[in-house]
Amino acid sequence: MRKASVETHHQAKPTSRSRSISTAPARPSIATGIGFLDHMLDLLARHSRIDITVKAKGDLHIDHHHTTEDVGIALGQAVKQALGDMKGITRYADVHVPMDEALTRVAIDISGRPFLVFKAEFVRDKVGTFDTELVQEWFQAFAMNAGVTLHVATLYGTNDHHIAESCFKGLARALRAAVAIDPRAANEVPSTKGTLGG
Repeated sequence: MRKASVETHHQAKPTSRSRSISTAPARPSIATGIGFLDHMLDLLARHSRIDITVKAKGDLHIDHHHTTEDVGIALGQAVKQALGDMKGITRYADVHVPMDEALTRVAIDISGRPFLVFKAEFVRDKVGTFDTELVQEWFQAFAMNAGVTLHVATLYGTNDHHIAESCFKGLARALRAAVAIDPRAANEVPSTKGTLGG
């Protein structure tokens, strides 16, 4: 099992994150103060089978932006740290995830070269009290700090909750496949250069 723990402090907003990557059922413990984000992170943990513990205290009296971004940063850093030299990982994965009327495609390359392409159009500005534009902000923070190339494209959908959920579930399933150990190459870094990250 690979493990990592990251603690960040931004503008008096501590965010602590730990992550264990294993094949056991995930046991998430998530408390960001943002109900919708907690829901998305819970399903990310459960569908990726990655234990996620998040305790965030942010400036929610202003809005949800900083906390959402900080959690994405910390989770990305924890994934990168947990994967270490990336020996044996599958590296690439792609999935299509339906959520009722919404369908999202997610492709990931755990390359060490951070990049995000995010194409999802939301119908409304908010899901509950959560700004829908923050979905992309979270994915941007995660991808840049995990060092992954990530493509997220909602092919269609009309319900914003379903669109966001299909994005997070898509990342979960793609990440689960990409971090899986390839038994035929368990001691190899999946790169012709012998290293990942630039």
